[in-house]
Amino acid sequence: MKAAPFEYVRAESLEHALSCLAEHGMDVKAIAGGMSLVPMMAMRLARPAVLLDINRLSALRQVRIETSHVRMGATTRQRTVEDDADIHRALPLVHDALRWVGHVQTRNRGTVGGSLVHADPSAELPLAATVLGAVLTLQSQTAGIRRVEAQDFFLGPMFTATGETECLVEIEWPVWAGDVITAFDETAMRHGDFAMASAACQLQVDAQGICRRAAFGLGGVDGTPRAFPDLAAQLVGHRIDQKVAREIANAAVRQTTPGSDMHADASYRSHLGVVMLTRVLLQAATVPRAQ
Repeated sequence: MKAAPFEYVRAESLEHALSCLAEHGMDVKAIAGGMSLVPMMAMRLARPAVLLDINRLSALRQVRIETSHVRMGATTRQRTVEDDADIHRALPLVHDALRWVGHVQTRNRGTVGGSLVHADPSAELPLAATVLGAVLTLQSQTAGIRRVEAQDFFLGPMFTATGETECLVEIEWPVWAGDVITAFDETAMRHGDFAMASAACQLQVDAQGICRRAAFGLGGVDGTPRAFPDLAAQLVGHRIDQKVAREIANAAVRQTTPGSDMHADASYRSHLGVVMLTRVLLQAATVPRAQ
């Protein structure tokens, strides 16, 4: 299939891009990697009148690693993040999540911001952003800059808080002080396919095996990626064994509303959610720690 006719505009600067968004509003779509948008255009599921290419804007590719967070431009390539040892040390959960994103070829072109804005509820990077409590910076020519927490950014399947004239320009990922242990797992028909369910967690566990800090979440079992900070708080001060992990996983899935499709019905997705979350909690809690 072929995309519907559209006008192509290559942004020469961020100001130019914001001007184009302000002029065309709902009729324009920004593109950088195009790994999600181009197939949708080819199937005519997306029909922008104007395609705004922001791929060459160096201002949106900057990465700054600071003590308490990593600031990442929206068009930073996924492969760049995956291969950077310093980002890996600062954001191990993001690195774990990227191993499940498509294939090497798609990560070479795909951008971090593109995945977040696309907002597929089964996608890995939106789940990591929600679990870690990332903050997304949006900018428009008229309203200026505003910051939105990940939990408020994803509003529904492929639907975000991005305004008609706004562009995602930066993602701020929190960095936990001290050593962390992470785990990410998912179930799909084949590696690289959309996940039927996924789970992610990041823990800090002391030498006695007691959990001191926890964050975890589920993807593919609701209209948006879900994190469960209240349940995560219940893990603090306890050892995470099979019984505890299973109870927490069941409690988390009870807060979700899975959908059904040709690959899995709601009950099976609920089952996968419990299995996946139990698994990642135990994996992270039982990883040998340096003495």
